[in-house]
Amino acid sequence: MGERIELADGHLSYEERGEGPPVVFLHAGGMTRAMWAEQFTRFAGAHRVIRYDARGSGGSSDPSGPFSHSEDLKQLLDALAVERPVLVGCSLGSRVFLDFALAYPDRAAGLFLSSPGISGMEFQDPFVLRLLAEAGAAARSGDGAAVLECVLRLWVDGPHRTPAEVDPAVRRLCRDMLVDNFGQGHGAPDPGTELGAIGRVAEIRTRTLVVTGDLDSSDIFAVADLVEGAAPHANRARVPGAAHMVNLEQPGRFGELLEQFLG
Repeated sequence: MGERIELADGHLSYEERGEGPPVVFLHAGGMTRAMWAEQFTRFAGAHRVIRYDARGSGGSSDPSGPFSHSEDLKQLLDALAVERPVLVGCSLGSRVFLDFALAYPDRAAGLFLSSPGISGMEFQDPFVLRLLAEAGAAARSGDGAAVLECVLRLWVDGPHRTPAEVDPAVRRLCRDMLVDNFGQGHGAPDPGTELGAIGRVAEIRTRTLVVTGDLDSSDIFAVADLVEGAAPHANRARVPGAAHMVNLEQPGRFGELLEQFLG
């Protein structure tokens, strides 16, 4: 079930386990904290691990007005008395953590950014643009099943595979998280108020590892290239045999990289 912290205009749902240096996990857009099940269990033995649902996802409340994901994170850390965690994000989670590192440069011990988005980015990949258009048309016609399939094609299968070439268990888990979000009345992920990190990457001084799957979109590679090249303490790891959901498709390699990063 998890716990929750109260915000002025809602709440955040989270789980924590273990003792030791803190590690905070934030999911991809449209997903929930359930995507971190393997890593949550693996790293609880030597760390205080925390995974939470962003505003508008899972057990957390929907935004009722202007809000900031990075400010939500600060409130979560303050409420749990967590000073300098390592932040582990996927996609939207990475996007939030980049903003957080700009807003609060002394509050993160490290950024482990998988398949990163970044505030201020615009999609360019024709594959992404086509499926976003298809998803929008399906939403306007009320075809929820088609919307789900477009999202799975975009952020699970990726541009280089058919659905049949993807592990069905990974696809099923992601579909279940999407259905769970829709079933709770959550809409499309809301980025909230952001800092335009795409133009400020050189200001990020936090130790950073950017992780990408080699089957992901060129838009994600562009963000990863930017962070690797502009952030002064950033490195890059490329994982074969995975698209956007690297931690789900290649949990062994993902875990090795995270273990090395945590030291």
